[in-house]
Amino acid sequence: MEDYSLIVAIVVALSGFAIAFFIGKKVVSTKILEAELKAKSIIVDAEKEGENVKKEKLREVKDEWHQKKQEFESDTNSRKARIDVQEKEVKAREDGIEKKLQTILNKEKQLHNFEIDLAKKNEEAKENEIKAQELVDSLTKKLEEIAGITREEAKNRLVIELENDAKKEAANRINKIKQEAKEKALREAQNIIVASIQRTASDHAMESTVSVVDLESDEMKGRIIGKEGRNIRAFESATGIDLIIDDTPEAVIISGFDPFRREVAKKSLEYLMVDGRIHPTRIEEIVTKVTKELEDDMVRVGEEVTLELDIHNVRPELMAYIGRMKYRTSYGQNLLKHSVEVAHLAGIMAGQLGLNIKFAKRAALLHDIGKVANKELEGPHALLGMEIAKKYGEHPVIVNAIGAHHEDIEMETAIAVIVQSADSISGARPGARRESLENYVKRLENLEEIANSYKGVEKTFCIQAGREIRVIVEPEIVNDQAADDMATDIAKRIEEEMEYPGQIRVTVVREKRSVGVAK
Repeated sequence: MEDYSLIVAIVVALSGFAIAFFIGKKVVSTKILEAELKAKSIIVDAEKEGENVKKEKLREVKDEWHQKKQEFESDTNSRKARIDVQEKEVKAREDGIEKKLQTILNKEKQLHNFEIDLAKKNEEAKENEIKAQELVDSLTKKLEEIAGITREEAKNRLVIELENDAKKEAANRINKIKQEAKEKALREAQNIIVASIQRTASDHAMESTVSVVDLESDEMKGRIIGKEGRNIRAFESATGIDLIIDDTPEAVIISGFDPFRREVAKKSLEYLMVDGRIHPTRIEEIVTKVTKELEDDMVRVGEEVTLELDIHNVRPELMAYIGRMKYRTSYGQNLLKHSVEVAHLAGIMAGQLGLNIKFAKRAALLHDIGKVANKELEGPHALLGMEIAKKYGEHPVIVNAIGAHHEDIEMETAIAVIVQSADSISGARPGARRESLENYVKRLENLEEIANSYKGVEKTFCIQAGREIRVIVEPEIVNDQAADDMATDIAKRIEEEMEYPGQIRVTVVREKRSVGVAK
């Protein structure tokens, strides 16, 4: 009985397993079918989405293509416009070339006519020679009959007479040809000069001896003057420049004949007003700093000028000389502006004559560097400039042009003539120069040179428009008695060696400073 129950239980269990298996299999089949349907739906959706993406990309590509097409058409139209402009410029140049070619053909025709005239004159000369010979023969016979002299004697007399006549006629013709050549050359030179002047437009403002510094308020004037005037005295002593503080609202006038000192004073005063610390020690520091900055700035100025004129490979030492010209005047005309103008004129002239434009511009720019040479060197500025150019490896053509522009040496090339002509044109333009200012500046420089010749002099400044010369001496070398004697000696030398209106006050300043440093 127990075995039968066990068998029944086993059969029931197997039946349950079988029923569960068939039911699970049916569920799995249903899920697989659902998954397949879902996969097909996803594939269909993906295909639809792909078609949409494809259409969107095609639309973007078409839009981009249309945009590129419009940009291409715009660029093409722009290029076409530029090409039209260039074609017009080329046409204008071709017209100019045709005109020049026609001018050359006309000159060739004139030359041909001249050769024909010369040939005719040669024929006439031969005919005259034949007639002269016939005349000689005729006169010979008459002389032999009338004078009773030999043929040889008559021949010699006639030959001498004819030779004199021929020499006279030849001399007249030579003078005529020379005169015609001079007149033609003069006309050509005038045309070249006029064309050069027309193509060079420059301002002709003369340098003044004063500068104006604007102030934020009139209160600043009191700070500049300082207690009992100590600040303004220190400023004038350090810069060698007169500081004029008058009733002009919110402005101070800086007066001095030396443009470099005037620029140092102007920038120093501007720095001091910004800094706010205005006292003698700070004034000296700022003046020293500004002086160094301006000296360093000279090379930069030279580089800018050479770049403007397209002049290259200039030695740094020469760059400094060029920069110094910014703070130098010649008969009231700024020396750097004058030299740049001369360079432009010389370059145009050289181009008109078919000469080396770079040599002409380079020589013209450097032609007056002798004026900014060290004051210890003596001699004409043209020769000083020539030596400086030679020292720093300039080409012999340029060296000669610098030395010869005032005919201190002989001109060796046409470049030298061009530089001399351009220099004369720049200086001769109405309003370009002022003789009286140059004489005034020269007189002040001579005053300073007299004072600087004494031992122990540290600095010398002409102030009060040349009515006072202030001499700063080294206290270790010059004592009080020597300072008094120096003032008297300088005044005496000025009376003996110079001519000047009114009177000149000589002030010798001996100031001893003791400095201690707490660490």
